[in-house]
Amino acid sequence: MQSQLLHTPEGVRDIYGTEGARKHHLEQLLYERLHLGGYQYIQTPGFEFFDVFRKERGTVPMQEMYRFFDREGNTLVLRPDFTPSIARCAAKYYREEKVPLRFCYQGNTYVNNSSYQGKLKETTQIGVELLQDGSAYADAELLALAVEVLCQAGLEDFQLEVGNAGFFAGIIAETSLSEEAVLELRTFIEDKYSYGVDSFLAEHTEEIPEGCQRLLHLLPECFGSMEDLQALPALAEAERLSGAKQALLRLQEIERILSLYGCSGYITYDLGMLGKLNYYTGLIFRGYTYGTGEAIASGGRYDHLAGQFGKDIPAVGMAVNIDLLLLALARQKMAPSPGEERVLVLAAPACEAEGIRRVQALRAAGIPAVLQIEEEKAAVFQDETACREFARVERIVKGGGSE
Repeated sequence: MQSQLLHTPEGVRDIYGTEGARKHHLEQLLYERLHLGGYQYIQTPGFEFFDVFRKERGTVPMQEMYRFFDREGNTLVLRPDFTPSIARCAAKYYREEKVPLRFCYQGNTYVNNSSYQGKLKETTQIGVELLQDGSAYADAELLALAVEVLCQAGLEDFQLEVGNAGFFAGIIAETSLSEEAVLELRTFIEDKYSYGVDSFLAEHTEEIPEGCQRLLHLLPECFGSMEDLQALPALAEAERLSGAKQALLRLQEIERILSLYGCSGYITYDLGMLGKLNYYTGLIFRGYTYGTGEAIASGGRYDHLAGQFGKDIPAVGMAVNIDLLLLALARQKMAPSPGEERVLVLAAPACEAEGIRRVQALRAAGIPAVLQIEEEKAAVFQDETACREFARVERIVKGGGSE
């Protein structure tokens, strides 16, 4: 039993030493960039009432939540997603505000997923939410910010795949498919499973108009530059569908604004991107780089979520998965350096006052310093491996000098 307690449960892990320092440094680096963008820090509880994240909100499935009870019998949930919590805060504390609200956050989320290929159940996120602005400028601001943050982290080769949840919704609005059938179709399209989509269309011919069938058949392979999408003949069908047409026009406007930011080279478009969170109503995006198969950044527009908490306002958000970003940077040989020159000051017992003065001077200069009075530990620090966490070692010898 004692040996078992030394290990962590499946899906969580300890982060320490150099990796811990790198993670903390990266979090600080990205937070400073978000703060420069005018986003104010907000902190929400690590657990909340179950109703904040229930199915109707469109967040993660109930079976993937960590649920427990308080003394009064209320069902509580470890935070699986920041967005509903921040929408709740905006509805509670900013009910009368009319100007756009910009928040940034950092913390852990907990999703009880099936741990395959080392997938973590506890992950660290840093992100932003821009509420009370429904414009294409807000969408473009979040995408440009995502590009800037990933560049700030040190990534050079990455892409943001951008879609619009309204495109698929606009097609489905013209059909008579049941909710269960739509969920099945969503899975096929999101997984880029063309055969599954075609089989589905063959089984539901009477429920889907012919023009919508052509568009749905196209969706699994409807990605690339905006020019690539506009060149697809079947996309002309979208002109006849109000919802799909508006979604496409919105993406075109976002692309125009992104060109002004100078970050269009990092953007590709995917009309078949639907997302696993059902509260998205418009823009949706995910960021990828090599070295990890999962998205290192994601986000989108959720114009109806805050309304469920009593303040009906548009909103858009973006989050970076710090753990996956660190993994990608390490595999690309671009792991961030904390830039700390940690110094170990070893002082003889007779030189303790000088040793204390020395570490105080180093710390005042902004250099992390550790004081160790050499006595019982003297032999330990003769071993080079005991000093490997330090940039240098200073020894203060008898007479107040150092070497």
